[in-house]
Order: sequence, then C-alpha cells, then structure tokens
Amino acid sequence: MSIKVLIRGPLACFTRPEMKVERMSYPVITPSAARGILEAILYKPEFRWKVRRIHVLNSIKFIGLRRNEVQGKISTAKARQWMRGKGTIEPLVADAMGRDQGGEGEGRTQRNTVALKDVAYVIEADAWVRPEVKETPVKYYECFQRRVERGQCFAQPVLGCREFAGYFEPAPDQFETISDTRDLGLMLYDVFDLDARNDGYAKPFITLFSPKMECGVITIEDYASVKERHIAGGHHA
Repeated sequence: MSIKVLIRGPLACFTRPEMKVERMSYPVITPSAARGILEAILYKPEFRWKVRRIHVLNSIKFIGLRRNEVQGKISTAKARQWMRGKGTIEPLVADAMGRDQGGEGEGRTQRNTVALKDVAYVIEADAWVRPEVKETPVKYYECFQRRVERGQCFAQPVLGCREFAGYFEPAPDQFETISDTRDLGLMLYDVFDLDARNDGYAKPFITLFSPKMECGVITIEDYASVKERHIAGGHHA
C-alpha cells in the first residue's frame, strides 16, 4: 500500500547544489523536495516518508528569472523573545542595512534563476514506521488521505523555493505522464541522514544518486542503498 498526491505550481526551482551563486534547477523535482512536500501535509516523528516514484505530468520547460534575495536574517533567539513579548521588535529592512554591514550586497542582492515553468507531479510514497512504534502504516495513510482531501497542511508546500508555492490535491485514479525518457545525471537525493530523523532534527548527510526517467516516471532508489554506497565511497558529509 502507498499514497499518491498530485502537486502542481506555476514555478519551481530545485536548485543544483554545485551552482554557488546563481540558481539553476534540476529538470525535475528531487526526492528531498518531494519528501518535504509530504511532510508539509503530514509529519510525525514515529515514521518517515519513503518516496518510491515520481510521475512527471507536464513537459519540462525552463524560464529565466531575476530575483531579489535578502542576505541578512533575524536570529531565532530574538524571534522567540518577541513572541514572549520581551524586547523591541526590530524588523529586517533590506534597504536600510548600512555599508558597515556590507552595504547593498549584504542587505539585498539580485540573482539570476533558471527555474521550471508550469510543473505537475504525482508523488508516490509509502511510510516506514520506526521499529519501536506499534502503529501500522495504514493509520498514517488514512490520515494523510483525509488531510489531502480537506486541503489541510502543517505548512504551505513549496516547489524548491519558499516563494514558489505548491498546490496539492488527491491524485486521480488515471493520469498521463510525459513520454520523455532520459538519464538525469547526478542528482541530489537528500541533505539529511533520514535514519536519524526520530526527534524532529536531523544530522546533515548529503547523498547523491543517478536516476533515470522512463516515459515520465522516475523510480527512486531506496535510501539505505544510497547511504551505504556513499559511506563505502567516503563521499558523505
């Protein structure tokens, strides 16, 4: 048994990590981005989502954009203080950041982005329940399905970047994928050690894999084999 959900949006950017400054998207959604969308709809520390397949419904189209990005940020400690009513709220105003802080380059900067246009995917996944948990995956599948049907989520799903919102709905019983078949090259699998995600926090652990899209369907390799290969090759971080 598995779950399927349709996610779509006008823009998406699943950034290649090798691009240091400019944003350039992979041609399709990454497993980590797909997992993030599922967790935005339903997340419990008792289990984790294992993405099995990604079905690409719309043709792959790129679009060039220029975006303003804010470089500064407010610390979590300050935000928590303000939430408790302590201290004076100091909003982050990018234009007001002085030259002693790095000038305009630190406050706000323009960056080129090569994003995806008009994307739609059906994400297929199942739930891996941790051994110490007595619940069966069926409970989480049913809860997930109810939340999708009602449009409920813990946070707005995003398509790679926060400003690129993703809109989800139940996947239809029948859908048509694109006819594209290609090797996608080396792609980011995840940036966390998924085996350690049992308390809401995760240890950074970058993994890569080499997927292939066949007639619009990408079969996702199991995380355990990807992780084992990285450890054996000494490529973990």
